[in-house]
Amino acid sequence: MNDGLMVLFFLVLGLEVRRELSMGELTDRRRIAVPLIAAALGIALPAMIFLALNPTGEAARGWGAVIGTDTAFMLGAVALAGPRCPAQLRIFLLTLTVFDDIAAVSVIGIAYADNINFAALAVMGACLVALALLGRAGVWRTWPYGVTVFVLWLATLMSGLHPSVAGMIAGLMIPAHEPTRDDVDSATSLFRAFRQSPLPDSGQQAQRGLQRVVSINERWQVALHPWTSYFIVPVFALANAGVALGGGVLTDALTSRLTWGVVIGLVVGKAAGIGLGVLLATRLRLGDLPEGVGFGQVLGGAAMSGIGFTMSLLIIGLAFDDPVLQTEATVGVLLAAVLAAALGFAIFQIAARVFGQTEASLPYLLSEPVDVSRDHYRGNPDAELTLVEYADFECPFCGDATGMLEDLTERMGVNGRYIFRHLPLTDVHPHAFDAAIAAEAAARQGNFWGMHNLLFAHQDRLERDDLLGYAAELGLDLDRFATDLDDEALADRVRADMQSAHDSGARGTPTFFVGDRRHTGPYDAGRLEAELVRVFGRPERRPGAISTDDMRHRHGPGGSDPGPGAPAAD
Repeated sequence: MNDGLMVLFFLVLGLEVRRELSMGELTDRRRIAVPLIAAALGIALPAMIFLALNPTGEAARGWGAVIGTDTAFMLGAVALAGPRCPAQLRIFLLTLTVFDDIAAVSVIGIAYADNINFAALAVMGACLVALALLGRAGVWRTWPYGVTVFVLWLATLMSGLHPSVAGMIAGLMIPAHEPTRDDVDSATSLFRAFRQSPLPDSGQQAQRGLQRVVSINERWQVALHPWTSYFIVPVFALANAGVALGGGVLTDALTSRLTWGVVIGLVVGKAAGIGLGVLLATRLRLGDLPEGVGFGQVLGGAAMSGIGFTMSLLIIGLAFDDPVLQTEATVGVLLAAVLAAALGFAIFQIAARVFGQTEASLPYLLSEPVDVSRDHYRGNPDAELTLVEYADFECPFCGDATGMLEDLTERMGVNGRYIFRHLPLTDVHPHAFDAAIAAEAAARQGNFWGMHNLLFAHQDRLERDDLLGYAAELGLDLDRFATDLDDEALADRVRADMQSAHDSGARGTPTFFVGDRRHTGPYDAGRLEAELVRVFGRPERRPGAISTDDMRHRHGPGGSDPGPGAPAAD
């Protein structure tokens, strides 16, 4: 159990860390400072407290039991007892436990290692090089990684290091990446071919095409998460947490300095260390807390980080051969888990009732209500069913969504309206802001949607000369269009959309709002239509309502949107 199946648990932790570094919160290195300092003090202070109570003897070997956090149990406790919508707090705590887990696994692998076999270490190094080369070569099949990780595990087991090191390091080496547009288009073509010719060969090709789109890191996480969460961790707990409390064992444990070193280290040390680390980092302006997260909520999560459980029990088994010491330390871990959860719950309640910190998430309501005299829309301007999109003309997935949205608008007919707002991601898409201004300049001449379609059709050609060419293709007044491209009023119009996106919790593109609430999850036409029906109910055609053809006649293809400075819509 401890040397085999638990390696998969640590592999999943490593995969999560690598994904955060490649695609998640840790891609922005500015967000690392606060959780890194908090994690460092959240490791050092508990160890110091433990060693202050157990400075010498065999009991001192248990100091590693108080440095780790059981991420799954801690996040589960936060979900049950923490604030409503704890998304931002969860991300912060997950980032913090990334460093926590790396430190704990390093301690397991080094401080509690047996005699080192250097030949096995050489094989480990070769396996790590092989994983790096596989990732650099863009290998997307599972089996080369699986074989390499299996050899790495065997080598680590023979080296004298704890095999958990193999799991964590392997996870860190498995690449994670965003789907590329070329891979998505290729998979789509293969699926269409299978739809036209549903034969086994076509099906296998379509399956391989879909697998290539999603990184090996994310595929392994999806496959392994259920096994680690619902089987491996519970079985590990059954195998390691059993304590016979009869014959005065509990009384002896509750009077043991080892037990209380574990309890105080985990409960007090974790909460105080992480809390002080956050205060220090924010006061020195090394970073900020995530938007929407208050210090009281961080302190509640810090207290719940004292749930060491899996990490602590594993280290106890490595640190002590004496069953009495193992029992005393295990009782401390179990008692600390209860007290840490209770303390965290109390802090969350105080933060909510006294400081009003009831939620810890990005805003999810549309900050700027829809205004058809200003917003660009398709469909019936007076319709209740409203879908708002924040998009970026250089974002490939926004471009891919364009046809789907036209289809969805057609299906909604006179009962719905689609609103387009700008969110150019200037840090990754250097031409997006200028393209947004070009769309607004075209809107001044009554042709926003024509320019919209051309910009998405030519996302790789958005230089100024290209924009002028699209204006000429649409028959716009080129002199006026060129002047408008430099009009600061249009730049302010785009910035206003960007600010409303930020205030509404939109951080990427495309981001959709169904009515006034941000949509999460898949955004294909079927999901969005189902969400619209869920929120607004299925609309009924009202007698005398205008038809879609009537609207097209009145407003032009896809609805009207004259934009600032143009005549108002009929």
